Amino acid sequence: MTYGITDLTAFVLGTVFIVLLPGPNSLLVMTIASRRGLRAGAHAAAGIVVGDTILMLLAATGAASVLHASALIFTILKLLGGAYLGWLGIGLIRSGIDRWRHRISASPPNGTNKNTSGDIRRPFRSALLVSLVNPKAIFFFVSFFVQFVDPHYPYPALTFLLLGLIVQFCSILYLTSLVLSGQKIAQRLGRHPAIAGGATMAVGGIFVAFAIRLALAPVG
Repeated sequence: MTYGITDLTAFVLGTVFIVLLPGPNSLLVMTIASRRGLRAGAHAAAGIVVGDTILMLLAATGAASVLHASALIFTILKLLGGAYLGWLGIGLIRSGIDRWRHRISASPPNGTNKNTSGDIRRPFRSALLVSLVNPKAIFFFVSFFVQFVDPHYPYPALTFLLLGLIVQFCSILYLTSLVLSGQKIAQRLGRHPAIAGGATMAVGGIFVAFAIRLALAPVG
């Protein structure tokens, strides 16, 4: 046991595995980076980091356990999350159709394309909301995160801080790779607006699928 962490190796391995799982957070960051450039992608990544930090604070204070235990709160949260993801997805589909029909060029590196759809024109806010309205993320911090905190350690705040730093370190590395990958994708698709439009529609469809899956997720 190190600083109240019951199994550091298992926690690190589990965190890496969970961070690498594809989900709306990672997809949104890559999408924003590919459509609006490195700066917007970095803002989106920052939104995810801030959202995760808020959820970790909720877990550390026990507030997340209340959300986890309340079927009503869970239902409201997952419906809000599903609606927001669906709205983003529909906006991307409409933008992709427009780009495909009119052969609009992909976003330039500085992210000044005015045809960006939906709320991804505000990358930090978009990513922050996607992070916060995902009840699965709350359950991760309740069911996984807190399991590695020794209840008998006299300084639990230090334990939560160290675990949070590990999670954020892994997350920032992964999100940085997604931002850079998204920029490379944008450079390649910039010469093929029809393909870029089709790819945007496909991403929008994935967001709609995420929304439906989240809305239909069972309570508990």
